[in-house]
Amino acid sequence: MMSEEANQMLVVYDDPSDQRSLSLDENSSTEESAEETRLSLETSNDTVPYIGQRFPTHDAAYEFYSEFAKKCGFSIRRHRTEGKDGVGKGLTRRYFVCHRAGNTPVKTSNESKPQRNRKSSRCGCQAYMRISKVTELGAAEWRVTGFVNHHNHELLEPNQVRFLPAYRTISDTDKSRIIMFAKTGISVQQMMRLMELEKCVEPGYLPFTEKDVRNLLQSFRKLDQEDESIDLLRMCRNIKEKDPDFKFECTIDSNNRLENIAWSYASSVQSYEIFGDAVVFDTTHRLTAFDMPLGIWVGMNNYGMPCFFGCVLLREENLRSLSWALKVFLGFMNGKAPQTILTDQNMYLKDAIAMEMPTTKHALCIWMIVAKFPSWFNAVLGERYNEWKTEFYRLYNLESIDDFELGWTDMVSTFGLHTNRHIANLFALRSLWALPYLRSHFFAGMITTGHSKAINAFIQRFLSAQTRLAHFVEQVAVAVDFKDQAAEQQTMQQNLQNISLKTGAPMESHAASVLTPFAFSRLQEQLVLAAHYASFQMEDGFLVRHHTKLEGGRKVYWAPREGVISCSCHQFEFSGILCRHALRVLSTANCFQIPDRYLPLRWRRISTSPAKLLQSSPSDLSGRIQLLQGLVSTLVSESAKSKERLDIATEQVSILISRIREQPVSSQGLRDISPILGNL
Repeated sequence: MMSEEANQMLVVYDDPSDQRSLSLDENSSTEESAEETRLSLETSNDTVPYIGQRFPTHDAAYEFYSEFAKKCGFSIRRHRTEGKDGVGKGLTRRYFVCHRAGNTPVKTSNESKPQRNRKSSRCGCQAYMRISKVTELGAAEWRVTGFVNHHNHELLEPNQVRFLPAYRTISDTDKSRIIMFAKTGISVQQMMRLMELEKCVEPGYLPFTEKDVRNLLQSFRKLDQEDESIDLLRMCRNIKEKDPDFKFECTIDSNNRLENIAWSYASSVQSYEIFGDAVVFDTTHRLTAFDMPLGIWVGMNNYGMPCFFGCVLLREENLRSLSWALKVFLGFMNGKAPQTILTDQNMYLKDAIAMEMPTTKHALCIWMIVAKFPSWFNAVLGERYNEWKTEFYRLYNLESIDDFELGWTDMVSTFGLHTNRHIANLFALRSLWALPYLRSHFFAGMITTGHSKAINAFIQRFLSAQTRLAHFVEQVAVAVDFKDQAAEQQTMQQNLQNISLKTGAPMESHAASVLTPFAFSRLQEQLVLAAHYASFQMEDGFLVRHHTKLEGGRKVYWAPREGVISCSCHQFEFSGILCRHALRVLSTANCFQIPDRYLPLRWRRISTSPAKLLQSSPSDLSGRIQLLQGLVSTLVSESAKSKERLDIATEQVSILISRIREQPVSSQGLRDISPILGNL
């Protein structure tokens, strides 16, 4: 039983003339049973509203009631205002109600407009505080004339109530800090962690959430779309004026608004000329603030590091826009299509590639497929999920198509997945993702887990929070420049490393002098393993198998006169690195050097001749400086291999510097080169 005092707190009126039942909507009711209600947490008298309590303004009354509500475990909102005699002759009465007051109105369905299916928190709660305006001796004030603290729902604990929207606030200081973080390109999660550390609060105890930060950033981005388009196009045109080799294309819709835009850089086009044989086109991300799908073309250079080829923003992700994106990309790259392209499981993109790149082998990124496995199969398989995943990887890595298909049938039967739609879909698309179907195509190693992580981390640099759409182009440029510089440093570090020869075979030392350290380490692994294999000459080639095996093996065809060798495992076709089986046959045939065609240009230390680069961009000062940096890097790496080489290099470079200093320096040249050097 409630005490008499507590009952008086539920509904109290000070003046019969002001007694009005609060009806929040037509479905609301002031009658609730004791089982359906809960009295709010008791607080001291000076913090509990009471009839006759006075406030100088209605805002002061609202703040007081809001603080009371927060301590009790709910929040409030302004509900209704009334003028004198209900006619509107000045504001005379206000109602503040619980945030769960009222009921959700029924929306009329509109088939042409999609409806958001959001669950409402309103449940017809009748808790409220009413204030009325009183004027005495010419001074106006507000008094509490009605107060109900009767809730038909559970109240929140202190550690929960702070998550209600009414109590989540971002101060002006914090807003400025967030905008500054956004401009530096860090993620919202990183912003939250930094601010927690700065304010010395436990994780999750800031007065706002990640969602609030994202909404704040979005509010800055939601500018007039036409202005955004104008700024973005102006940005691209300004870059084009400064750098004639910068490439961009766009489409404008019938309302003269930006529809799609794609761009690339001179350095990206040069990289693509050598490393554009295998490309990842990632379209799985969106710039959510602008609701635009984002596509990024990425490849792998000769040092095993991701390189940027191009970027596209689309208004919609459909066959028309994706076909346009691919066509523009080919235009950027002088019409050269990649040998292979890796994408997400997107049927529009599959059809677009078939139309625009008919000679390119399309495959699906296995890491993008595997990332969906937990949501697809965890609940279905339960405790057998890990066992199934192990079997999936075994099938994925098989060499024979027949073995794969037989194994798949057994796997489906063993795990009872006959009716699973994801399994059926994966099998239907098996030629696009399973290795037995892809081994004869070159993918530069980008299918492996390690490289997939590097590519994903590279792409994440483009997805940082932005305050303006135009700034995204700048952010991409900064990320590409940063990655280029980081790649240059890693390249120099690789070249300075002392390469340790493990077999002593002439083929090994020859490959070490030609290939980059990254590519050589892959070949060296195969050279070491080749010593464990035996080769048997047959009429149509060689049979190569491990020395412990009595059956099986790989078929190797070797034509010495033509310098052609091939293996049934197709590793060279797949990765550009000769397999242990082929290397074993070359060793048996007394070959002391690997045939030139099996040391591909894309894996060599010097990707192309300096003369060719100079001829291709005679007016590109930035490109010439980058070329010089590459030559200096090669000079250092080659000279560091012996004292004699260092002595020669030091002597010749000293002579070269003296000759360069004799050449005149123009003031225009200094002006042109200063900003370039500042960015290096």
